[in-house]
Parts: sequence; C-alpha cells; structure tokens
Amino acid sequence: MLEEEKTPEGGTVIKIPIEDEVKQAYIDYSMSVIVQRALPDVRDGLKPVHRRIMYAMDTLHLASGGKTKKCATIVGEVLGHYHPHGDASVYDALVRLGQDFSQRYTTVTPQGNFGTIAGDPAAAYRYTEAKMSKITEEMVSDISKNTVDMVANFDDTTKEPAVLPGKFPFLLCNGTTGIAVGMATNMPTHNLREVATAISAYIDNPEISIDELMKYIKGPDFPTGGTIYGREGIKKAYRTGRGKITIRSKFTIETDKRGHEKIVFTEVPYGVNTTNIIKKINQLKDDKIIEGIADANDETSDRVGMRLVVELKKNAVTKIILNQLFSKTELQANFGVINLALVPQEKEGTPRYDEPGMLTLKPTYLKPQILTLKQLIQHFVNHRDEVITRRTIYDLKVAKHRMHILQALITAINNIDEVIKIIRGSDTTEQAKLRLEERFNFDDEQAQAIVDMQLKRLTHLQIEDLQKEIKELQALIDHLEDLLAHHEKILGIIKDETNELADKYGDDRKTDIVADEVEEINTEDMIKEEEVVVMISKMGYIKRVPLTLYKAQSRGGKGSLSANLIEDDYINQIFIATTKSYITFMTDEGKAYWIKVHEIPESSRSSRGSSVKSLLQLSADEEITTIVTMKEFSEDQYIFMATANGVVKKCQTTEFSNAKTRGVIAIKLKDGDKLVSSILTSGNKEVMLVTRRGQALRINEEDVRPMGRASAGVTGIRLSQGDELAAAICVEEGKDALVITEKGIGKRVDFEEFGQHGRGTGGQRIFSNTDNKGEIIGAIAVSEDAEVICMTGQGKTLRIKAADVSKQGRGASGTRVINIDSPDYVVGFDSVAQEKE
Repeated sequence: MLEEEKTPEGGTVIKIPIEDEVKQAYIDYSMSVIVQRALPDVRDGLKPVHRRIMYAMDTLHLASGGKTKKCATIVGEVLGHYHPHGDASVYDALVRLGQDFSQRYTTVTPQGNFGTIAGDPAAAYRYTEAKMSKITEEMVSDISKNTVDMVANFDDTTKEPAVLPGKFPFLLCNGTTGIAVGMATNMPTHNLREVATAISAYIDNPEISIDELMKYIKGPDFPTGGTIYGREGIKKAYRTGRGKITIRSKFTIETDKRGHEKIVFTEVPYGVNTTNIIKKINQLKDDKIIEGIADANDETSDRVGMRLVVELKKNAVTKIILNQLFSKTELQANFGVINLALVPQEKEGTPRYDEPGMLTLKPTYLKPQILTLKQLIQHFVNHRDEVITRRTIYDLKVAKHRMHILQALITAINNIDEVIKIIRGSDTTEQAKLRLEERFNFDDEQAQAIVDMQLKRLTHLQIEDLQKEIKELQALIDHLEDLLAHHEKILGIIKDETNELADKYGDDRKTDIVADEVEEINTEDMIKEEEVVVMISKMGYIKRVPLTLYKAQSRGGKGSLSANLIEDDYINQIFIATTKSYITFMTDEGKAYWIKVHEIPESSRSSRGSSVKSLLQLSADEEITTIVTMKEFSEDQYIFMATANGVVKKCQTTEFSNAKTRGVIAIKLKDGDKLVSSILTSGNKEVMLVTRRGQALRINEEDVRPMGRASAGVTGIRLSQGDELAAAICVEEGKDALVITEKGIGKRVDFEEFGQHGRGTGGQRIFSNTDNKGEIIGAIAVSEDAEVICMTGQGKTLRIKAADVSKQGRGASGTRVINIDSPDYVVGFDSVAQEKE
C-alpha cells in the first residue's frame, strides 16, 4: 500500500520507494528503445525510422519513375511529422537504405555521394537527393486500401502506418542490425529468388521442416559477396536463430613484370571497411608481424570494381601470407547471426474472423523474440495473408458501393422521363432527392448520384458502358467473395506476388558457400620453418637471426659482428633452434618460462634485439641462465637441470606446459646457488657434468629419479674448492664432447675416455691448464660433420666446422678456436646440427 501525504495547498503526494520508481522508469525506457528504435517488426522487416522514411517518400510522391528530391526535404518531412528524434539518425538510415554495399536490394535510389565501402561518409543532406526505388513502391503498395492500421503520430496531428504492407520480404532479403537495451539483432541478407522459392514451399506445405527449407535458401547472400566456409553455422542459425558464419574475401593471384606475385582481393566480408583493411595490412608489414609484404594499396574504381592489392616480396610464400592476412585482418570475418525481431502477440479471446470475409482487427502488442528460418517465413506469410485479406475486403466494399450506384443509375435511365419530371417538379435538390428515394426506394447516395448525373449518360453508348461496367463489377465481386471464402486462394496470391517480385528484381547469388569448415588457423602453418640463431645479452636483450646469415669460417678466425650492444652489455646466451620449436627459459631463480621461437622478433645480425621482459614476465633482478628447446611437451621427455653448486634434478616436460610467459618454479635453489644448465633428455641416457676448472663426471641419468617442480634436487658432482659446474650434456654415440674456454681455446674429447661413475663423485680431468687457457664456459656434444656457432661478450660470432676443432685426449689443453682480444671473451656456443636431428 502506497503512503499518501497531503500538501498545504490541498494536493496529494504519493510516496514511492525510489528503487521501484527507478526500476519502472528503466523498464519504460528499455521498452521505448526496443519497440520504437532498435528492433525491426517481423512483419515488414522495418525499424520505425525506416518505415517512416519510406512512408514519407510515398506521401511526397517520390516515385521511382519521377525526379529525385533533396534529402533535406525527406529528412524534414520525417522529423516534422513522424520521427521525434535527431536528424542525423534519420539521414544515416536514409543513406544506408541507398548503399548497395549495405543493402542486398536497395530501397532508396540515391543521387550524389552516399558514401563508400572504404568508409568515406555521405555528403550532407543539403547536397544529396533521393527517391523511392521500385522495391520501396512494392513495400507501400496498397497502403491506401486499409491494408494496415494507421496510428496517430507523436503530436496527434496526422496518421502514420503501424506497419507497411510489405509485399517485398525485406527482413529476409536485406537483414538488419541493431542494439537495444539488453538485447541486439544481427540478421544477414539473403537472395530474393531463394527466399521466394522457400516462401512458396512453405505455403504448399506449412509442415515443412527447416532442413527442407534450407534446400531452397542455401545460406546468407551478402551484397559484398565473399565466400562462406562451412554449413554448420548456417544450420545452427536457421534452426535456433543464433549462429556464427565465417566469411572470407575472394582473391586472385597475379604476377607483375618483375615476377613478383601480388594478391588481389575482389570481394570482402559484409560490413567491413576496406580502408581499415589496407591500414591494418600496412601496419602489420611495418611492425614485421607479417613478413613478405612489399606494399598494400586500394585500387578500387568504378571501372574495375573492388581491387585491394597486396604486393609480395620476392620468394615470399603466398599461402603463408594469405593465412596470416585471414587470421590478423578483416579479410576473414565472422558474422554472428541473431534473428531477433518484434513479433505481434495477439491478445486472448478475439477470433481472427467473425464470419467468412469479415476480418476482425485484434488488439496486439509487440514482443522481442528469437526466430528460426521457418518462423521468419511464417510471420511474413501471415502478414501478407492479413494484408491481402484486408485489401480484398476493401476492394469488395468499393466494388459493391460502385455496383450500388450503377444499379440506381440504370434504374433511373430506364425510368428517365419520370426521373426528369420529379426533378423538374422539385423546388430544391434536397426535395428532389427525397422524392426519388420515396419513388424508387433509393438511399441518399443513390439519389445524389442521380441528381448529379449528366445528360450525356442518356446516350445509347453511355448506357452500354454502364451495363458493361456492371457486368465487370459483378465478376469482380464474385471473384473477391470467392477469395474470402477460400483461404487457400489468398495464399496462392501471396505465392504469385512473391514470385513475380523475384522475377522482376531477383538476381544471381553473390556469396559462394563452401561445404568445408574453415580450419582453425594454426599459427604454425603461417610460419616458415627454418633454423635460427637466438641470442640473449647480459642486460636482457633477445633476438633471432636466420642461420643462413652466418657463413662458415676457418678455425682461428676473428668472427663477424652479430650485435651492436649498449655499453657494458654482452652476449651471454646463444643457441640454435627452429622457428616452430618451444623455447623454455630457465632463470637463475630456478623458474621456467616458455614461448615459441617464432614469437621472438626477428632482427638483423647487427641489431640489439628486443627486451626479453617484453616477452616474459621476469622479476626485476631475474636473469636467464639456460635454455631448452623442444618440439612438444611429452611425458616421455625430461628436462635435466644442473646448478652451479653441482646439484642435479630432472622433471617431465609436461610439468612445464602451463609455464608460458608468467613462469613456474622449476627447481628450489639454495642461497647462493643458481641454475646453469638444462638439457632435454629421454630419462634413461648418460649425462656428463663438466666444471669450469676442467673436471667431467659421466653418470647414468637413471640415478636421478624424476621429481616435482618444487623439489630441490640431489647432488650430481662433488666440486673442489672454488670450482663451479659449467654445463651438463647428454652422452651420445658417434659424437664427442666439445669444450671451449672463455679465452677461445677448445678441443673435442671422445666420450669413451670417461668411465661411468656414481653421482656425487669428483669425476675425471677433461681439460688441463685452465689457469692460462681460461676456465671452461660450456660443453656440447657434436659430430664431425656438425657446425658450431661461437659468440663473444662483445657480440662477435664465428661459425666453424666441428671437424676443424682438433680431437684430443683428456689431459690436453686444446687449440685456438676463436681469436679474441682482451677484455673480450667467449660467452657461449651451440651446434647447428643439434636441432636438425
């Protein structure tokens, strides 16, 4: 019960909880937006603004065969009489109705600049002109025959149609889009010929299934063409009212005079802006996200049609570029179907017809509803059924009224002498009408027609014309009454009129449909697989460089510059991988991160590279100390880790599958320790641990049980005072251990020179005289035909054959591998053949 309160003036104040008032106000606002602005009526397929534009153009007599009129006039007529909103909303809607790239079948014939698919806006409405198209004339056809309800406009000064007769199936053919409050509609366009055949099929068999209707309507047909991939999205949309349809641009491949290929896109997905596409392609090219593109331009013209040209560089792989363009631009787009429209809901208890031929207009209200394909067709047919029934009733009423008059005229002519005598003997017209009504039993209209009759009607020819007209009228009345008595004949008229429209305005399908679904675009398919050198500097710069940029040199050479580093920075990690490999980064804090190698920005040999912190979420003082590359995460593969203090541990690679860029704990480190080496193993190999001062321990990996990521590991090698572990490598048959010191001295050693020992022992000598030759900075397993990349702290790189490094015994002190000058020193090396295998 609401509380009431009297005011001093004698009025009454009703107190309402504010939450109730806000709720009701929001509901009122929402329904206003839903019904009066954003959503189309399922019957004529129009939103209020479109309906008012078409009706205003009809009242302005802007026929398709006549002259155009300024759009300002049309907008003013709509605003002044029907649409109490902004002029921009009206003009934007008017422009869209005339754009052949927005509407499958335009309902406005434009004159002037109505905008382009490239995003160019229409000229102001004071410059442009328009008139109805022939299809719009079909939309308003018979509106004067009481075929639709006329309602008061916003200020009650005139009437406007609640819905148009809509002979053209606008909603199915032209679709619509709109955002209301809490709901949205997005309906695709279709081909008129297909829609007409589906409507005929439904009328012939109202029990027809949606799948059977899809034999006639193959799928959406967009004004901009394109190719729809897959039928599942179409089927879902037609069966449920919602679905996702994937559209790709159509293209051709051309070759210029230089032999370079270029991709020419001639059709694009519906609703995309071609200027934005070209901008996006050039941005992807400039940012080196898509490599192989030389330039992208829009060469569209009225003479050649749409032509978006993407010029490729020499040796670019066209298929890869295409996949990248489809993945990263609107050249491939998804159309999310939402078949939401306002459906008239009939109030209970009112019959459709009082009796055959007498239509009862039932009170209705509009309700938003998601519709299937069959329901869309059903509501169109029901609307046309009502329109044609009302038209028939109107025509019958007019014909009977005319027959009523003609019968009086014939009676008067047959008794002309008496009629003349009555009229001449009357003092006034009203007296003459009354005497005629009394004598011949005429009503007022008949009597008025007789007194208004001209003398020329008394000629023999005129009498024959009246008799002929009566005969034709009687045939028309019989026909109209027959229509109202046989509902199936009205349905036949719907079929005939719709098929006639299809014959007049129908055209061939523009959008192709491919049965195969678009495969989920896999980034791997877009990447050219090649071996690359990945380098990381002490200050955290990372880059990848194609391996082909490094030419092999002789042992003892000075190498070539591979990075222009900032002051005090130096390269401390180098390895070889393929672009499709996973790269797992292990840091000094014992954490693991991974990315794909191709996600590392490619750089020139001399560039500094990108900050690794732009790729990984490292903490402020965290440094990458070792890297593992792999093709996939598998339970049959392990990452074997070793720390500077000689602690070792192994984990299945699947333990790191969720590491990605945020990272996970890989090993629990003790204070002062750091992770120095990680290798990919099968879990049952032999492993060699090599220290910086030249000791090597060969152990069986099975001596180290698999552990979880958070464990600390076990002792691997017992270190002497001041020594640290430099590397852990797998013992492989047919390969040697290659060790290189920080001063560029190295050698190959046969694995067979080392016997297998238990973990926790001190190992055997692998390199002598580390005081003068430098401490060992790492070790790898190489075959004789392998090539090795060496990198110095100042960014110099040397690529040599492994066979050029002499094979020596355990106690030998090596030969010069790379010629460096102090204070520069070797920071890392890796084998080219390692990833090939």
